[in-house]
Amino acid sequence: MENRIIKWKVNDIHGESQLQEINLIQVDFKGTLNDVSAVIKVSPTKKMFFNGYQSWTYCPEYTVKDRIRGLVHTPAFGIKKFGLDRYADYHFVNYDNKRGHFHGFSYCYFRNEKKYQLFASLDEYPGYTIFYYDSRKGELKLVRDCAGVKNSGSFDAFNFCYLEGTEKQVFDRWFELLNIKQRTGKELFGYSSWYNRYEDISINSIEEDLEGCKKLLQKGDLFQIDDGWEPTVGDWLEPDPVKFPDGMKSISDKIHACGFKSGLWLAPFVATARSKIYQEHQDWFLKVNGDNWSDGSNWGGFYSLDLDNKSVRKYIEKTFDRVFNEWNFDLVKLDFLYAGAPFGDKRKSRAAKMIDAMKWLRELCGDRLIIGCGVPIMPAFGLVDYCRIGCDVGLDWNDKLYMRIIHRERVSTKQSISNTICRRQLNHRAWGNDPDVFFLRDENLSLTPEEKEYLFTVNALLSGILLTSDNFSKYDEKKIELIGKVRRLTKARVTEITDETITYKLDDETYTINRIQY
Repeated sequence: MENRIIKWKVNDIHGESQLQEINLIQVDFKGTLNDVSAVIKVSPTKKMFFNGYQSWTYCPEYTVKDRIRGLVHTPAFGIKKFGLDRYADYHFVNYDNKRGHFHGFSYCYFRNEKKYQLFASLDEYPGYTIFYYDSRKGELKLVRDCAGVKNSGSFDAFNFCYLEGTEKQVFDRWFELLNIKQRTGKELFGYSSWYNRYEDISINSIEEDLEGCKKLLQKGDLFQIDDGWEPTVGDWLEPDPVKFPDGMKSISDKIHACGFKSGLWLAPFVATARSKIYQEHQDWFLKVNGDNWSDGSNWGGFYSLDLDNKSVRKYIEKTFDRVFNEWNFDLVKLDFLYAGAPFGDKRKSRAAKMIDAMKWLRELCGDRLIIGCGVPIMPAFGLVDYCRIGCDVGLDWNDKLYMRIIHRERVSTKQSISNTICRRQLNHRAWGNDPDVFFLRDENLSLTPEEKEYLFTVNALLSGILLTSDNFSKYDEKKIELIGKVRRLTKARVTEITDETITYKLDDETYTINRIQY
């Protein structure tokens, strides 16, 4: 099976260098696909980036001395018991744990100072484009994730571009070739209930936080109710009757009365074993070797719904109709979306199923706003309004030592900030980046003042949506002044990011902050 290659050159906008584009196109092949790959010679550079599988996947810039650690140091019983291999690509990608060996999905780049070499997919529907790099050999191997797909004729082996230039040049050109633009240029500021109360929410706590938000949020800001409103994950048609006895429309109306947008958290593709739909509709769940496919350990374990099941689709459609048309929410945060397509089949690749699922969600939401979360990156391009680009932040800097041996998607403020910086190029191109929340509060938090400032500064400079979970009613005058500073920072313009510093301009003044080294 051979790839036919087309090469051409395009002058960049400054005429200082050449942007080279390479497109590996269709090949004639009939039968079940197994391994479709190509190898390109690429010399290692000072810094290299390989995009992680989904929103939470830690993916910093690497040097030849680094490695991508999978679950190699995680005890096998822990992987099996808690399903740690289900959160991302561990169940279908081999991690060899060798220094100078890297892999990533959909795009990667090689960087020497300000010069970028970008390799980026132009179509993931035939299968994810997985880039494997061996820095010692100087070889970049492209693998199309399409094993098991039955092909009846010609197949798009690869469709990608290779671009050289500045950061702005290569990423602008890539999204021009994709013909993708962000759905909204409007930046959002506001509140989320998660990172203070977590699942321990009720009408009383939400009204208390709403009262505090009335003092500091502005008209049009977001007030988002996160996980904990539902009886259990998977049962979405009614709220927990004890926590929200008056229903969800009542609280949505109260949010609107304050002049805010109302947002609601959902994980539409999964359900726990405690859920009513799990107990009553075992035929609704994705089966692998006869067992329901578990997606991880959250909520004591949760499982993928089978999106090819018509009854499942009707249930999800009914859920969104209720959230928008009966409860009148303006925005949904859709979480754990990777669970919608952990596998492909004979008809469609894993990526194709994920892309179709995201397009379907967009149809269900219409013009309402979506925050995507826990989602494979490129399938969500242009389909969500805002998207998480890093893991959950924690109430400390880098979680407990024993937690650092688990998956790349673990909770970590440190790793979240790193992703915010390293996936900054997606902001205002694919969507508005969601860097997760910032904190100003002192209670229920272990971050130092310096860590809190670094978090809110990086997030404000490089995001399209910026939320906090602080209880505003507890803010003193110093914190009220500080949150005004955070909001002003969202209007700043970043002028340069180096390995050591971030420089930005605000109100005709130039500021530089030092990057915390990882």
